[in-house]
Amino acid sequence: MVSTSTYIVTGPTSGIGLCAAIDLSAHGRVILVGRDRRKLEGVHKQIERSGRQTLTVICDLSDPVSVRHAAKEIIALDLPITGLLNNAGVMLTKVSQNALGWDTTFATNHLGPFALTEALAPHLPDRANVLFVASGIEDPERPPVKVMGIRGGRYISAEASARGEWQKPVSKIRGMDAYATSKQCILASALALSRELPRLRINAIEPGINPATGLGGASGFLRFVFGQIITRLPPFNRYRNTPDRAARVITRIVTDKSAGTGTYYDHKGQPMWGSALAHDLEFQDRVVAETRAFLSSAMA
Repeated sequence: MVSTSTYIVTGPTSGIGLCAAIDLSAHGRVILVGRDRRKLEGVHKQIERSGRQTLTVICDLSDPVSVRHAAKEIIALDLPITGLLNNAGVMLTKVSQNALGWDTTFATNHLGPFALTEALAPHLPDRANVLFVASGIEDPERPPVKVMGIRGGRYISAEASARGEWQKPVSKIRGMDAYATSKQCILASALALSRELPRLRINAIEPGINPATGLGGASGFLRFVFGQIITRLPPFNRYRNTPDRAARVITRIVTDKSAGTGTYYDHKGQPMWGSALAHDLEFQDRVVAETRAFLSSAMA
């Protein structure tokens, strides 16, 4: 029997994305969107061995041209898109730039998911679920964030963020300003888009601290200390999670046909509150307007 539901999952080759892709495949066809063809094919074969349906689409979310091509490929499939999971993201502890000279973290975590959603939104049916994976690191008042010396989102503008520039003073841990700002921007955008596109159900989730997903670019020793020691201690332990558990919550939200819109969920699937700035309507609208302008200029 051919499924009437199709779910898009970005970053489906490891961690939460892989678990979510497998879980969602029990509810319908899954379009796997990622940049590594070999890894995508591996997940495709893994899911299809269980008799479920998948398709693969190559996309580097840090590259707007790649995002545009991927969106066109997905639209051309002419499938009923029931849900879009914007999961792909990176957490780099070193400064990195993509081929366009943009900060890799900001481009991958914010610009890419934003551009993909914008391109697909007009083609999504009414009441389709769109879920963005955010992070509590965007909130400077969150206990683990304060303990780690991270200052939350340090947004100046979309253009400045693409250049890797953040409000001063910066965080103690290198790379965290880019990560926190990108996640604050995608959360603010999700909440703004939920107001702008009420026919869709657009939400965000904070998946908790998932040590198994690693710290992109971090040393093995740092991953071990953070994953096996620090996250077992207060105040981190209350947010500790696993990719399997996070994926189950995500799947429940993405497949919920009665879900509302404009909700920020915690790792247990309960509504939560992020930073004051992310919930500020003027800030939300500003991030969306500046992101659109920046991407439009880049694609001109």
